[in-house]
Amino acid sequence: MRKIVAVIGDAIVEKGTEKYNIAYQTGKAIIEAGYRLQCGGLGGVMKAACKGAKSATNYREGDIIGILPSFDVNNRNEYVDIPIPTGLDVYRNVIVASASAVVAIGGGGGTLSELAHAWSLKRLILAYSNCGGWGEKLAGERVDGRIRYPNIPEDKVYGVTSPQEMSETLKKYIDKYDIYHTGITIHD
Repeated sequence: MRKIVAVIGDAIVEKGTEKYNIAYQTGKAIIEAGYRLQCGGLGGVMKAACKGAKSATNYREGDIIGILPSFDVNNRNEYVDIPIPTGLDVYRNVIVASASAVVAIGGGGGTLSELAHAWSLKRLILAYSNCGGWGEKLAGERVDGRIRYPNIPEDKVYGVTSPQEMSETLKKYIDKYDIYHTGITIHD
């Protein structure tokens, strides 16, 4: 089974900018590495990453999943293969963040929400330290003090600066992040 990597970030990004190009190349690198791509299915970083994913040489139909905020299956970017209309609006962020790994490129409040959910869900998180937003602010940091993986003492939001570094970091860690959230329990 191929793992799914979520790309999150700015909802508005101008084509041709450095952030757009990083998102495009990140989407492409995810598919080239043998993973599937998941996102919120809309514009900005999501659209650029989906477009890049579709341009990958080993892209296959069904590789791009969009977790849509509305029930309208047509309210998505044209590169999404599998639209999943949730009707959950911003609450669908937890579903986006439940992928095997999450990659943040910039981002505002919605991205911050997805990063917090990914941390709570014990997912591998990577963030570009050169794209601004919440991704950059959290790159290289721990979201809180909890020990999520005792066998990974360096557990944090891994900062990356290029799609190549992102791909290398994914390959290094994705199989180590193998605990899935099973619910909230009382800890004394």
